[in-house]
Amino acid sequence: MSKSLVIVESPAKARTIARFLGKSYVIKASLGHVRDLPENQLGVDVKQDFAPKYQVPKEKRKLLQEIKEAAQGSTSIYLATDPDREGEAISWHLMEAADLDQGRVKRVVFHEITGPAVKEAFSHPRDIDLKLVNAQQARRILDRLVGYKLSPLLWQKIQPKLSAGRVQSTALRMVVEREREIEAFVPQEFWTITALLDKVSEGGSPFKAQLHGVAGAKDKLEISRQEEGERIREELEGASYIVAKVAKRRVLRRPAPPFTTSTLQQEAWRKLGFPARKTMLLAQQLYEGIPLGPEGSVGLITYMRTDSTQVSQLALNEAREYINAKFGGKFLPKTPRIFARKSRLAQEAHEAVRPTSIGREPQSLARFLNKDQRALYELIWKRMVASQMADASLMNTGVDINARSSRSGSIYLFKARGSTVQFPGFLSIYTEGQDVEPEEETALPDLKDGEPLNSLGLDLQQHFTKPPPWYNEASLIKALEENGIGRPSTYAPTLATIQERKYVQRDNGRLKPLPLGFLVSDLLTQNFPEVIDLGFTAQMEEEFDEIARGKRPWVKVIENFYAPFSKDLEKATTAIPDEAIDQVCDRCGRPMMVKVSRRYGKRFLSCSGYPECDNAKPIPGEQKPIEITEEQCSICGKPMAIKTGRFGRFLACTGFPQCRNAKPLLQPTGAHCPECGGNLVERRSRQGRRFYGCSNYPTCNFTTRSTPLPQECPECGGLLVASGRQGERCLKCAYKGLRQVETVPVEA
Repeated sequence: MSKSLVIVESPAKARTIARFLGKSYVIKASLGHVRDLPENQLGVDVKQDFAPKYQVPKEKRKLLQEIKEAAQGSTSIYLATDPDREGEAISWHLMEAADLDQGRVKRVVFHEITGPAVKEAFSHPRDIDLKLVNAQQARRILDRLVGYKLSPLLWQKIQPKLSAGRVQSTALRMVVEREREIEAFVPQEFWTITALLDKVSEGGSPFKAQLHGVAGAKDKLEISRQEEGERIREELEGASYIVAKVAKRRVLRRPAPPFTTSTLQQEAWRKLGFPARKTMLLAQQLYEGIPLGPEGSVGLITYMRTDSTQVSQLALNEAREYINAKFGGKFLPKTPRIFARKSRLAQEAHEAVRPTSIGREPQSLARFLNKDQRALYELIWKRMVASQMADASLMNTGVDINARSSRSGSIYLFKARGSTVQFPGFLSIYTEGQDVEPEEETALPDLKDGEPLNSLGLDLQQHFTKPPPWYNEASLIKALEENGIGRPSTYAPTLATIQERKYVQRDNGRLKPLPLGFLVSDLLTQNFPEVIDLGFTAQMEEEFDEIARGKRPWVKVIENFYAPFSKDLEKATTAIPDEAIDQVCDRCGRPMMVKVSRRYGKRFLSCSGYPECDNAKPIPGEQKPIEITEEQCSICGKPMAIKTGRFGRFLACTGFPQCRNAKPLLQPTGAHCPECGGNLVERRSRQGRRFYGCSNYPTCNFTTRSTPLPQECPECGGLLVASGRQGERCLKCAYKGLRQVETVPVEA
């Protein structure tokens, strides 16, 4: 009896849906895209309506042949790739590359891998949506044009092996501009006076109130100097305090909606410390299916790439039944909560990221999930349950207190704020994280108008205004989304790329640009202001959406972009990169020029008479102080410092030249050696090439040129590495030979 062929992306997804389809279906995994633009050439014919030249990679040819053979004897062919533009494009490429009979090809879409969802999808198949395919193809071609045209310019002007891209470079620009805002910020001094007060009668507890101003004055009192603060504090010594007004207000706090991709990445960073890429890898595992003992492989969450907060009626009913049974009727709103935000694309009618079953409580799955999987699932589960719970009720109290000076008779106004939870509602299970910790509000004692208070002391404190905060992964993703830059699938690879390219480093969670990042961003901003402009990048996303809705032809969108872009590229390529400076060479009297070291990406002063005069020196004000470490020299005992040489950064003794002790600076990756379990660290070869090796060298000789990842292979628990390409990043398992696990598209 002939069978139907089903093609999905991953083996884990194949195993999960096999439970629901039965023996009349043969399921194959394509392991992501089966064809793409060529790796080592542009692959786009700009003279022929930007026609793409797709190729099947060598590692996919055998797999593609297996799919062709399986298709020949099948009655029907179901393409069950992910329910978004990328998944639609994968299905189309499969049909084209394997030369599948279009009459037998059917597209099925499901947003959760559960029995009802899969059976519903297979009972209502459709054709491949070419509008979605064209939107993905337009993005892919445009990003290839930007990446392959801009990257060589960076190689020419700065140093080889750099990369640029539309979304990647815009994100870098945001980080660089924030750093310059912080550097240019001039803090302003101010002082505050806080009184510690207590009720005269018993039954209260001490509380704090801050000086606001002079009673009756409209403006707040600003104390800019210590002398002024000392004068007011002395005037308030021995003052009598009395409650002028007590204002209470009941406030209802609503729960946050279920997760979208970006809010999931933000909250996982705030609460779990997960980078965006790790969050998405774990979410992919939870979506595709986790073996739950006798129950088999089960998809635990809905599709994790979405910008919608919609939830199905079935899921709403299940959540409400759970809340009523677990917490009681008072924790349940009268009607289900419907959150307004929806995906702008009707074709991508995604749900929010939620558990496929509220009944699968996190603790019941503990023995089936690893630590990170459980933490992320618990976060998603709690957010979904809380979103359908009753509002929290809080009582906010504001107290105005008059302080009459015994010396001058002047009356000063102090203010105190407090808050108490009257009914916890959704706060019983979940509280949303914040990028900036809010000021803590404590409960105030029961106070009444006209009530006298005791003063237990005055505290005069110095403060300074603060610059805008550095971005972290959560706040940068939030800013990208608010500005309409990129889409849910692009945030994680974008953040990973700017860090892997050494444009940005993560310092205690904060994203800070490195010297190379400044150079790349400045060069692109100067020569291509539109390409990496926030508004322009957001406009391109809108145009991709219009292609997906069938309102714009994709070729015209690329054409409108490429014409001005190619002119800017020509100007930038022929421009002189060196910058003149008002300074002459102290050896020969010729003008000095600002140049860029192609090896290290740093600016320096060089004589314009080079090579006759090879005078060169650092630019005044751009020299950074030596970075001293806590490590001591093993020879002389002096501190070791981080320096940069021809092979990268290394540790050297601060006693140089008397002590020449030096050793490599090992950069940990968070991954472990698959041979001995040691830490994998970043190293440099004699030719300056980066590779990764075991910290137990020379006892262990394991090395790899691919970037090791801290998470384990979802298939075998081995080492995962990222093999970077322009246009995609391949996650591969390095244990006992390389084999592809997943292909993740990289947004340029």
